[in-house]
Amino acid sequence: MANSWECFHAATLELVRSTPIKNRLSEAYRRHLSILKDEQLPREVREDFAKVMHILTCVKPQPGEDRVAASTRKMSNREADECASMIVQIFGAMNSAGPAVRSTASIVSLHPEIDVPATIASINRA
Repeated sequence: MANSWECFHAATLELVRSTPIKNRLSEAYRRHLSILKDEQLPREVREDFAKVMHILTCVKPQPGEDRVAASTRKMSNREADECASMIVQIFGAMNSAGPAVRSTASIVSLHPEIDVPATIASINRA
């Protein structure tokens, strides 16, 4: 099972894809955030996490859809952008919380053809 840092890391990566923002939010929720419980998160981000979860599930669904689909359907693009920003801000706050939060984290390359450790090493030498 992934820890909270890994879930937010994956959700943030989901948000930078090239699909429409509402689709990205839905996928970030379904694939990564819905599995989290408040007690898995640092205390500092629990309130913001609860807000995001409420925003993504607050609309009563129509037949054939779930709460996330209904909630994102009702959002304006601006509201969707703000929700995505909240997710990224929570991830940033978790990074500031220190290594205990991200103890099992690893670098995931969006471009497998790039040797990420070698690139980082070359940057550090410069």
